[in-house]
Amino acid sequence: MTPPAEESPVQKIPIAISSCLLGEQVRYDGGHKHDRYLTGTLGQWFTYVPLCPEVGIGMGTPREPIRLVQIDGGVRVRGVRDAALDVTDELVGYADTVADQIADACGYIFKRASPSCGMERVKVYTGQGMPSTAGVGAYAGAVMRRFPRLPVEEEGRLNDPVLRENFIERVFVYARLRALLADPTPRKLVDFHTRHKLLVMAHNQQGYRRLGRIVADAGSGELGPTLDAYADLLMETLTRRATRRGHTNVMQHLMGYLKKPLDTADKAELVEVIDQYRSGLVPLVVPMTLLRHHFRRHPHPYVHGQWYLEPHPAELMLRNHV
Repeated sequence: MTPPAEESPVQKIPIAISSCLLGEQVRYDGGHKHDRYLTGTLGQWFTYVPLCPEVGIGMGTPREPIRLVQIDGGVRVRGVRDAALDVTDELVGYADTVADQIADACGYIFKRASPSCGMERVKVYTGQGMPSTAGVGAYAGAVMRRFPRLPVEEEGRLNDPVLRENFIERVFVYARLRALLADPTPRKLVDFHTRHKLLVMAHNQQGYRRLGRIVADAGSGELGPTLDAYADLLMETLTRRATRRGHTNVMQHLMGYLKKPLDTADKAELVEVIDQYRSGLVPLVVPMTLLRHHFRRHPHPYVHGQWYLEPHPAELMLRNHV
């Protein structure tokens, strides 16, 4: 039950990443934050584009530590020991400097808690030195504003199996989306949407319906604006985590394609396993494996073309924990 081979990525997918996570000694203290899951497990499927904005703007290694500081209603990036050091504009501008490298990537993994690269909940210090955790790294914020479709995540949040699965799924979808945008036609858009319908449905029913309406208008006007609207909404919809309820609804929908070929006992078993997943008794991989088994025995052309049952390499074992 694998989607057609010609649509599967045949090369490693490029991912931008904070350099320190690859073991590069670019931290302010001359150290690194090597993450072996990223370089080992995910490194089998991703090729990394390492970027360190603090080194990129010429701060050197080792260097003065920096932090986010609340000043006059705004947030600046200033030195911890030298308050006169302000690198806010340089860090924001670095996102423009490396924009071409990021534009070629299908995702970005940032270093958590960093005043330059933190994606969320970065400490922001007040004038009295009291921190809150409501900030965004100056460089990371600039990247996310410039590339709103790009799947982004922090290495710390990838320890959460649901967030990890969501990010990697988005990366693979984005890689396929970029291929569509590179050579688009109305027919290719319809085919792309058709193959991703069940995947999107698991994330958000409203987004699924809105995307369908966009695709329905693909042949009635200029294709460019339609593609932009579709791409923006698709990636926004996929940032919503797929829930047990969403997956259950999709799997029950898939059962409709097995009504005729399955006997009573097989149907009862499938209903029971899906209900066990819905109740949290088994991980998603259990009903998914059973569905794939039945569709291998009883192929259906529509289901065969769907990315839902295998949205990313099985070797990553992402659905063993969700």
